[in-house]
Amino acid sequence: MADALDNGVLLDLLESGSDMPALRAPEDPQPLSYGQLADAVDELAARLAALGVANGDRVALALPPGPELIELVLAIGSLGAAAAPLNPAYGEAEFSFYLDDLQPRALLLSQGELDAARRAAPGEVTQIDVTLVADGPPELSAGSGRTARAQRSEPTPDHVALLLHTSGTTSRPKQVPLRHRNLTASARAIARHYALTPDDVSYCAMPLFHVHGLVASTLAQLAAGGTVLAPRRVAPGRLWSQLAAHGATWYSASPTLHHMVLESAPEQRPDGVRLRFARSCSSAMPPDLAARLERYLDAPLLEAYGMTEASHEMAANPLPPQQRVFGSVGVPTGAEIRVVDELGADVADGAAGEVVIRGPGVMDGYLANERANAEAFRDGWFRTGDQGRFDDGYLILVGRLKEIIIRGGENISPLEVEAVLLQHPAVKEAVAYGIPDAKYGQLVGAAVVAAGELSAADVVAHCKERLAAFKIPSVVHLVEKIPRTPTGKVQRQRMPAHFGED
Repeated sequence: MADALDNGVLLDLLESGSDMPALRAPEDPQPLSYGQLADAVDELAARLAALGVANGDRVALALPPGPELIELVLAIGSLGAAAAPLNPAYGEAEFSFYLDDLQPRALLLSQGELDAARRAAPGEVTQIDVTLVADGPPELSAGSGRTARAQRSEPTPDHVALLLHTSGTTSRPKQVPLRHRNLTASARAIARHYALTPDDVSYCAMPLFHVHGLVASTLAQLAAGGTVLAPRRVAPGRLWSQLAAHGATWYSASPTLHHMVLESAPEQRPDGVRLRFARSCSSAMPPDLAARLERYLDAPLLEAYGMTEASHEMAANPLPPQQRVFGSVGVPTGAEIRVVDELGADVADGAAGEVVIRGPGVMDGYLANERANAEAFRDGWFRTGDQGRFDDGYLILVGRLKEIIIRGGENISPLEVEAVLLQHPAVKEAVAYGIPDAKYGQLVGAAVVAAGELSAADVVAHCKERLAAFKIPSVVHLVEKIPRTPTGKVQRQRMPAHFGED
């Protein structure tokens, strides 16, 4: 759990002010030291204030990944404003939704790019152009909108530093305000769990518009005084050479990205790749993929459990020599975790129930959404919506409560069905989901990406040997790609509509 030092602000993570390397992109000739990073953040904060960004404002960013985005997030936070990073791949309709929902004071965009975002931005929003500079922080200039120099003031631990949206896999995306104290507590808890040190180098493979990349890969490593390697373009084929060239000691990714990375790997692991561990989060890691990756890396693969509302990590498998359990998301790390029944009472060890959490990284509540907060919190515990069980202290997730398939009164975990599908040697990826049905309420559907010769009949025959009859998919779709969110999450609730089955 957190200690008193965790109740701070983001700039506390840079407090060493040392000459140790803090941040770089692989193509940069030299990294920024902690002292240089602090100076760059201070200079950017002054520029933002000159363009009207003030304490309490919201600032949206639709920028490519890289050190500059990290510097700007820290600079916005240092003003007591909230950074709201957005996926630059959004279309105009998506930008319209998020910008209307956020109502930001300013929108940061790469110079001359993202016309969709520029068209979607309301007229009162100051559009600030960001231009990369070879030696120094990026240049900022007002592209459009009103500007007026703002008074700079320091943030407190209670100021909102990040304003993110839920993934929207089961409902309209909700705004999650993460305060400085939430983020510093989570970053330091992650650093402690993985025993991160100034000698560690984190490779940031995940998007920086998501807590996985921002908190786990970036803030946690800065909290430990080590180096963050933040590529401006993440390409699985480049990862191996960049890991080797810069002495990366760990990286974190979603199972989808891990799979892509492994598919692009050379037959023999490059000599310079010497990871201390690899981490997986954002969705369930297939055990076979975890085992293959461990063999290739000759390093432990540690699956973790995180969510935006908890400032990312709540549980994770521990480092050796402690036991790690494939198929489990590990032991509690940055939060207290319970498994409860419908009335909120603890269930017995090994029994399934709803996963509830509380801790210093957990948000105080969704922004301006009393109904969602009433549903999400019970007696101070946040209801994750996940179903799970504890087995000798290790948390095993069964599925999302709203995604449990109920066929004729029988509860079916889509994760259980997917695990069986992935055991077929010709199945590369799979997702199970519920299809509305007049007779049974729901039927089991499956979408499968083939890795070889495969038919729907082959899939059904495989399942008949391994699943009870009511769990066998009634419909199997062979697809080239499974629909996912930008961070790799499967959108089960939207699968019936995707296949015209709703």
